[in-house]
Amino acid sequence: MRRKHYKKRRAETPPLDVTTFLNLMVVLIPFLLISAVFSRVTIMELSVPTSAAQAAPRTPNFAIEVIVREAGLEIANGQSVEAAIPKKDGNYDMQMLHEVLTRLKALYPEKEDATILMEPKIEYDYLIRIMDAVRGAEIHTEGSEEVQKIVLFPKISIGDAP
Repeated sequence: MRRKHYKKRRAETPPLDVTTFLNLMVVLIPFLLISAVFSRVTIMELSVPTSAAQAAPRTPNFAIEVIVREAGLEIANGQSVEAAIPKKDGNYDMQMLHEVLTRLKALYPEKEDATILMEPKIEYDYLIRIMDAVRGAEIHTEGSEEVQKIVLFPKISIGDAP
């Protein structure tokens, strides 16, 4: 009886078979690499608008403010509303915003900064679209498919609407 027990101890363990695991990895790794979504992250520097409590500048400065409200967009000069753009079919009218901002850029070509002020319940997606519209515009030339990109106001500040 003792001998049988002794022989069982000395028996070699069978080698570990990892073939099925390797087959799984050979199929799984290319599948994961192909289905992976590679996203591009863009970081944009923004600044917070300055408060009115600071010392007033010596020369009056024209401030461009795009105020995003539930009812539509307002373009202000820092003191009064210059233009109001109502919503079209439940969406903000980006074409009209481009036109107004292009006119302002023609009047003030040296101006590079603008402020976007938003009401609290506006969706984040609209903020991104409006920031893109304020930074630049695409002009389609008539009779051809050529698109000209113009830079409007690349320095953007964001804040809460009054």
